[in-house]
Parts: sequence; C-alpha cells; structure tokens
Amino acid sequence: MHFTSSLVKPSVELRTFSIRGDERGSLIALEAGLDVPFDVKRIYYIFGTTENVARGFHAHRNLKQMLIAVSGKVRIRCELEGRIEEVWLDSPDKGLCIEGLVWREMHDFTPDCVLMVMASEHYDEADYIRVYEEFKRVQA
Repeated sequence: MHFTSSLVKPSVELRTFSIRGDERGSLIALEAGLDVPFDVKRIYYIFGTTENVARGFHAHRNLKQMLIAVSGKVRIRCELEGRIEEVWLDSPDKGLCIEGLVWREMHDFTPDCVLMVMASEHYDEADYIRVYEEFKRVQA
C-alpha cells in the first residue's frame, strides 16, 4: 500500500487563551484564524471515558486540530519527527494545536474530563493512520 506524505508540516503547540470575566464568572472566546489558527469545519468532544482507558492511537496526514479540556484533565502524548512531547490539558484556557503527521494518544482522563476537539476538515477516514508501524513508515 502506498501513502503520500503529509502536506501540512507536523507541529504541536500549547496555546493559552485569554480569560475574561467578572463577579458573575469567566468566559473564553475562541475565534477561527486567531486563537484557533485554522477554519473550523468540525467539532466533537470526548466525555465519560472509562477509568484507565486511553484513546487516540492514530495520526492524521493533513488534519489540523485544537484540543481543549473544557472540564477535568487529560494527558496528551504526541510523537512527531522522532521526538515525543507530553502535555497535560488541565484548564479550559489551554489548547493544544496539533497539525499534520503527529501520532497522538490521550491518557489519564479524570472522570469529569470533557475534551473538546476542533478540526480543520470534515471527517475523512482516508486521512487517518491507525497502525503505528504504518505511521513510522510514512513519517520516514
């Protein structure tokens, strides 16, 4: 099977969003092209994750995503260009922007975790790489 390489340069960037609010509470506003560096075509969220379950275990060829734990916390493990980066998403003012050919895993969800993901494209199974060995071959 032949795979084309990623058109999007692989990257992982932790961003911090501005919190606005007053005595009534807090608010974070995110704008595509500014806080989220791409146009958002799909949003989904992961919640109610069973204890000790990890998720992800795939890469995308070209998709851009912004991950935000709007509640609770989760540890994100990313592999790109021969290095591994791990980050805790533990506050709704943190977002992890993942672009291109990056293997991603999600671990250590707290019971109250709600992980929201904004994506640059609609769902496309052809963009997924679900086998780690295949990711390593495509990455080379």
